[in-house]
Amino acid sequence: MSLSADLKRRARDLGFDAVGVARADAPWPNGEALAQFIALERHGEMAWMASEAPRRAHPTAMWAEAKSAIMVGVSYGPDTDPLERLKEKSVAAIASYATRRDYHDVIKGRLKQIAQWLSVESGADVKVFVDTAPLMEKPLAQRAGIGWQGKHTNLVSREHGSWLLLGAILSAAEIEPDEAESDHCGSCRACLDICPTDAFPAPYQLDARRCIAYLTIEHAGHIPQEFREAIGNRVFGCDDCLAVCPWNKFAGAARDARLAARADIEEPPLAELAALDDAAFRTRFAGTPIKRTGRNRVLRNVLIAIGNSGDADLAASAAPHLDDPDAVVRGAAVWALRRLLDPAAFSGLRETHALGERDPDVRGEWA
Repeated sequence: MSLSADLKRRARDLGFDAVGVARADAPWPNGEALAQFIALERHGEMAWMASEAPRRAHPTAMWAEAKSAIMVGVSYGPDTDPLERLKEKSVAAIASYATRRDYHDVIKGRLKQIAQWLSVESGADVKVFVDTAPLMEKPLAQRAGIGWQGKHTNLVSREHGSWLLLGAILSAAEIEPDEAESDHCGSCRACLDICPTDAFPAPYQLDARRCIAYLTIEHAGHIPQEFREAIGNRVFGCDDCLAVCPWNKFAGAARDARLAARADIEEPPLAELAALDDAAFRTRFAGTPIKRTGRNRVLRNVLIAIGNSGDADLAASAAPHLDDPDAVVRGAAVWALRRLLDPAAFSGLRETHALGERDPDVRGEWA
């Protein structure tokens, strides 16, 4: 058995649903696309993308000895349509990948097993990555034949649709590469048309500053007014452009038990989330990607969702946060209450708290 074939067999035995090999030292145009993305400031507050751009531009810019890239994927295909969660306005819609155990923990341990074996077999150095280093995994995955970058800029697989979590091993060994996958999007633009905030300036281009996933996870401050209503009940990420992809009809539900969705996170009531203090938040979301984002940012999103719920009873869940220590949370609470209360009740609330005058950090929300 060749090194490449043995490598793939071991990867599948460890639970990876997709595996392929690409040349890590071959030229590619993705560095130029990244430079344009940053020049247009479409990376928003993700300053690390700009500071690490020279290393991210090509695998060998990060590690000069890299010759081969072993790309793996694990399916996290949901067993229900994520778009259905958007209809229940009193519950939180959470991106499917985040309703499970943190994929970094699941994938990295398995990758290390393969990397250790590969290092011994090839006699060459290896490095393991799971979305934690300046490496463009999606272009490498396309070169490795796992899938292609769709018009929504995410990876699409003919077997697993838009539901693959990626990991990578760079090796100084020369391993036979696989044939790159070609683009199979055709004339379809479902992912572009469904975006609630028009985050795609053109096919294959994303403006993160308009993306709900970015706004609810990466963005730290007040969410711009123009996007709040469009966020709906999405409190962590957004699955819309992924879920609508026609290639998902070939994808099955995730089969990895360690990546099974947690029932207590899939559709939690907004009132329940609004009541979490920091300790309760950490306990509730322990071991998931949500915990890393932190209570204040997630609570901001929960309050935006409460404001979009149309349920006046949820005003009772938002009101206590007018006195939250975090200004962004206070601002989101004001916005939610303005949406849920009649003008007289909101005006009375403002007078009671006098927050428009004594809290300059949220004064604009009260105006």
